Amino acid sequence: MFKPNTLARGQLALLLSFPFLLVACGDDTKEVEVIVEVPAPVPTPVDVRYQITVTNLTHDQPLSPLAVVLHDSGNLWTIGGVPSVELERMAEGGDNSGLLSLGLVSASGAAPIGPGANETVEITIQDKTDAYLSVASMLVNTNDGFSGLNAWHLDNLAVGESWTTTLGVYDAGTEVNSELAGTIPGPADGGEGFNAMRADTGFVAMHPGVVTSDDALASSVLTAKHKFDNPALRITVMRSQ
Repeated sequence: MFKPNTLARGQLALLLSFPFLLVACGDDTKEVEVIVEVPAPVPTPVDVRYQITVTNLTHDQPLSPLAVVLHDSGNLWTIGGVPSVELERMAEGGDNSGLLSLGLVSASGAAPIGPGANETVEITIQDKTDAYLSVASMLVNTNDGFSGLNAWHLDNLAVGESWTTTLGVYDAGTEVNSELAGTIPGPADGGEGFNAMRADTGFVAMHPGVVTSDDALASSVLTAKHKFDNPALRITVMRSQ
């Protein structure tokens, strides 16, 4: 009679034991939960854009290149207040670089604006609709006369809306209104611009106007054509985006 090979029986027993071994191994396996953090989407910055148009209403007072500044607090000048050096540089010599450094964003006019002419300056700020707008320019045929818009709240404008105002002339109070030859930087004289020495009231005020050689001030390099009445500027602010 045939007898099963004992080795075969051993192999069969070993094979039958494999599933149990696999199950045992499976019972010892632990699942690991992997958490993948998905970064939150980064908001796309939104440009808020304005167009500022300035018109020179004077007879013969060119305006220095505009300083257009957006800021979130304060004023570029205050009536009765001490003028900053940045304002003094602009009001005495037409240098707008100091004022341009004071804001969140700023933009400069391209060139002087002649009598009767205008210029539009575009300025953009991101994600902010409640900034304050200031605009300043020197009347260059004066010692330290300037005009502009001081800290107007742009929260008043929606996209497509515009606002217009007219503005008078201020005296920076940093240089005596002597009108002497060599003291006025504009084409009426071609004299000195900024001078660090202050020799006037020391505070900003409304400008009293010029007294010219046609008014019997023989030492003045100005004539009647350099006189100005308020307003001197017209400004239109339009939110385009």
